[in-house]
Amino acid sequence: MATVESSAVPQIRSGVEPLRAGQGTSFLWHKLHSLLGIVPIGAFLLEHLLSNFEALKGPLAYGDQVKFLNSLPLVRVLEWVFIFLPILYHGIYGVYIWLRGKSNIVYYPWAGNWMYIAQRYTGLVAFAYIAQHVWRQRFTGVMLPENPYYAFHKVQVELANPWMLAVYVIAMIAICWHFAYGVWLFAAKWGITSGENARRRFGYVCIALGVMLAALGLASIWAFVGPWFANAPVPNL
Repeated sequence: MATVESSAVPQIRSGVEPLRAGQGTSFLWHKLHSLLGIVPIGAFLLEHLLSNFEALKGPLAYGDQVKFLNSLPLVRVLEWVFIFLPILYHGIYGVYIWLRGKSNIVYYPWAGNWMYIAQRYTGLVAFAYIAQHVWRQRFTGVMLPENPYYAFHKVQVELANPWMLAVYVIAMIAICWHFAYGVWLFAAKWGITSGENARRRFGYVCIALGVMLAALGLASIWAFVGPWFANAPVPNL
């Protein structure tokens, strides 16, 4: 008896499909999007978390770190070339990928599909948070390069709002997840981890990385809202 093969049934495949050449310009845009997520955006995330960790030492130590960063040569050029423009491209193109992508969690609610969904939504959360954070902390109020020692108090004031505190906590977890899983995807798609065993082992490394970064970020947030520096003097402006 003849059988009819339905084209509606999706083909079940395992693993992560690698980036392939010969797919038009979309291949280059995807490759650039993937690379920028690691360098320079990932490198900046690590630097930013380590810099914010100085808040645990108090307002003066945090102010010293802000002053050091703003004293770097051509700091505004570095910001735009290695931070703002890469984040804009990565975020906007990531939204484009998200709008065109399709998930199949209804038919195949496997871990990989849920991770795909989580990666897309955490990316949206991260992009929205970064946009408002840069605007509120960098371009509004007192300009930090003029008085870097006001930076600690400025963050304190913002996090005194419970809603903003919740936004910071949720965004910190989302960003660390997005980056850690992004590292795993980068290694898989660029052929660095070939084979299921290599991807599984590297997955544990990425989980540890995400937990460690989230712990650093949440500890920094606690430094601004905890009792240790609640009555720290505000510098004269």
